[in-house]
Amino acid sequence: MVVALVTLLADRLPPSPAAKVLACSAAATALASLLNVVAFTVKALAEIPFVAGLFGWSYRTVIADTGHVRWVPWLCVLLMGWAAVAAVRVVRRHRGGRAWALRLDGVTTDDGVVVVPGEEADAFAVPGRPGHVVVTTGMRKSLDDEQYAALLAHERAHLDQGHPRLMLLSDLAGAVHPALRWVSGRVGYLVERAADEQAAAVIGDRRTLASAIGAAALASHGRPPLGPGPFASFARPRRPGAIPRRVAALLHQARDGRLWPAAVPAVLAVSSLIWTGEALYDLVELLVLAHG
Repeated sequence: MVVALVTLLADRLPPSPAAKVLACSAAATALASLLNVVAFTVKALAEIPFVAGLFGWSYRTVIADTGHVRWVPWLCVLLMGWAAVAAVRVVRRHRGGRAWALRLDGVTTDDGVVVVPGEEADAFAVPGRPGHVVVTTGMRKSLDDEQYAALLAHERAHLDQGHPRLMLLSDLAGAVHPALRWVSGRVGYLVERAADEQAAAVIGDRRTLASAIGAAALASHGRPPLGPGPFASFARPRRPGAIPRRVAALLHQARDGRLWPAAVPAVLAVSSLIWTGEALYDLVELLVLAHG
């Protein structure tokens, strides 16, 4: 349901609130799913006579609760392991990417930009306290001064709006729940659009930013990225077709979308958590009964 709503609403909301609502809704939905899997995993362990004996539970009582579908708890054990491994991989990728970015050998300018030598045409924002922007010399040579200022405004917008955290949330949601992987890609596009809108407001010229995106995309075409970082690159979209859509959006005036539709996926996500709370309560009741 959340995936279907994302499809309908993502282009009908202003990009900045849309990215936040969709990332948080996906994370809440994934958390609800994960907690349900955890509950069934606990039940599966409680079906083992040795484990049940340690806590004074009757394993027969626990088994009888889902006796007609005994395979479900044990399937959840496998799903729990798979989700844990996938989540750890995402966290390691994000942390490893930031550590790699901090080790880059570049020159820090007066405005806090790290310029890295190389023919790669790349630029991205690195989160931290404080965060900073990395730009390769290959990218800098590809842009004129106005386009370069637009690029910096875009990357700083990522840091101002906390986009790296939103990407981590949506990536974790997609790792835990495969159906949410598409949502993760959508959030990736929306954070780029949100940064575009803030940058356009800062420099006061939407066409200059659009030309900067186009020039950067042409410069990076056929060249390898600077490295394996998970950060959103100015000219290297996660999904095909994102660059033309961003440019087209900038060549038109920003629309003031209504915010109330964003409440729909948020309400669904919260409802999933409430239902999950009831499922956890049922598990506690079962274990209390098994203990009696």
